[in-house]
Formats: sequence, C-alpha cells, structure tokens
Amino acid sequence: PILPMRPGIPERQTHDYARHGVTCLFAALNTATGQVTDACYPRHRHQEFLKFLKKVASAYPGTDLHLVLDNYSTHKHEDVRTWLDKHPRFHLHFTPTSSSWLNLVERWFRELTDKALRRGVFHSVPDLVASIQEYIDAHNNDPKPYVWTATAESILAKVARGRIALEKVS
Repeated sequence: PILPMRPGIPERQTHDYARHGVTCLFAALNTATGQVTDACYPRHRHQEFLKFLKKVASAYPGTDLHLVLDNYSTHKHEDVRTWLDKHPRFHLHFTPTSSSWLNLVERWFRELTDKALRRGVFHSVPDLVASIQEYIDAHNNDPKPYVWTATAESILAKVARGRIALEKVS
C-alpha cells in the first residue's frame, strides 16, 4: 500500500509491494457527449482490440465512427484491417508519434488514473477492474464533453515543432 504523506515526507510505498496482476482497459470517448464505452481484457492483442471494436459498433449502430488512435501495432494488425474493410463506417485516424495528447481519451485516462487508481490498493485484478468500472459508471451517469481551449493553429504548430524535434534526433 501507499504510505500516507506527511509534511517533508514524499509519497512512498511499503517495502513489501506486490503486484497482483494487470488489466488492459480499452476505452472510446464520445467527444460530443463525454460518454465512455469501455472493456477490460487480460491482454492487449489484436484479438482483444477486435472484440472492443465490435462492442463500439454495437454501442453506436448505423453511425459513421471516427476513432483517434495511437500507433500501437495492435491497431494496425492484418486481422484488424480485414475487419475494418468489412465495416466501412469505421474511420481510423492515427496520432503522430509522441502526440497522444491530441487524443482526448488520453485526458480521460489521466483523470481515471488521478481520481480512481493512483494511491489505490488492489488485492486482485477483479478489485482493480471493479474500481475502474465504478469510476466509468459514475462518469457516464453525468458525462460532459471536453472542450479544447487551444486554437487549431496552436495545436498544429505544436505538432510541427514535435516533428522537427524528432527529425533532429534521428
């Protein structure tokens, strides 16, 4: 467990920290409403990603869907591309490398971490998943869309600066 903070003492864990397993959370944020569609799986492979895409498809029937994703290889697997070819209402948009901040669901993940997971003690994966689900249910009871405060020009300028920095490194 996380030890309590005190004045002059930083956050720390006990010496007997034990990891009791992990889960992989897939989440789709409806940017118009703030509603989240989610699924926890034990692994993060293309098979789980396909299950999640099917869940999103059933949550939003008959709607063209634009999904903003990072460049994780799972999202580009051949089986995923084959499935997407059969489901043309799905349109995938990939964020530039090191620009996941452009994806609003990343902001939502940060809030989930800050409000439900950080400093939490979970004795099993089901405890962890229950905590995640409790947060998502509370969020979805009163969802609010995120509002960008930056202009499109300032966002595109930041992306361009990131690309220049990456070119200098390579």
